[in-house]
Amino acid sequence: MLFKGGRVRHFIFWTAVVVIFCGAVCAFGQEDPSGSVQIKGSDTMVNLGQMWAETFSKKHPGVSVAVTGGGSGTGFSSLIGGTCDIAQASRTIKAKEVAQAQKNGFTPYEVTVALDGLVVVVHPDNPVSRLTLDQVADIFIGKITNWSQVGGLDMPIVILSREVNSGTHIYFKEHVLRKGQEKSPEEFSPAALLMPSSYAIAEEIAQNINAIGYYGIGYISSSQKALAIAPDASSAYVVPNNENVKKGIYAISRPLLMYTQGEPRGVVKVFFDFVLSPEGQSLVKEADFVPIG
Repeated sequence: MLFKGGRVRHFIFWTAVVVIFCGAVCAFGQEDPSGSVQIKGSDTMVNLGQMWAETFSKKHPGVSVAVTGGGSGTGFSSLIGGTCDIAQASRTIKAKEVAQAQKNGFTPYEVTVALDGLVVVVHPDNPVSRLTLDQVADIFIGKITNWSQVGGLDMPIVILSREVNSGTHIYFKEHVLRKGQEKSPEEFSPAALLMPSSYAIAEEIAQNINAIGYYGIGYISSSQKALAIAPDASSAYVVPNNENVKKGIYAISRPLLMYTQGEPRGVVKVFFDFVLSPEGQSLVKEADFVPIG
């Protein structure tokens, strides 16, 4: 269409107004997003997720961020079913879960948001302070049943494990019991007590001198003793701490992950940008996990 005289000036004026208005709206949207973000999944990550959510919501009061646990498997099921925006996970998504997601019209998008070491813990009064990975595996599969077999007192070993839906349970089974061999048959001992959360394991360890369990490094407290772990009998024993996890020298280390329905967009992307920012990563360290940077 052609415009002449004043009509041309009138058109240019309103075009400029529209451009300025759109730019202002876009800028405002970036600075002050609004909406809600539902996060579900890993119990290992739930406290960290809540720290991110609280700090983010203070910066962006127009956004409501809800964080719940239930295990990595629960997070993936919720993401696949469309009942959450972000799945927090302490294990990588399985091929069958990716296939289910693709049937629902999307491919999961994965981001590493922190690092973690799984600690093997006992009561502080237990004289055992270090184990090899083979000894740890033999305890949890039920081959070693008494503390005297690993240099401790003559007491029966009480095994504590996370429940089967937990990403921590799956990671421990695949990387400790099965030593990374997916088709290996090792399973947790039938005598293992399945606990609903890492916190429940920590509480039981604090009051049971015979017990042994495992959880993320962020749950360590003075009420439990974290064991030094050696990859094998000829290797050095390494204590679980942030520095050793970051260096990759602690034997039971893993990434902590977030997944979305395809590449994150809108307010979910703004939240991701915060999580990966220096401020977000400082909260990772505050929560006793290891920043990725």
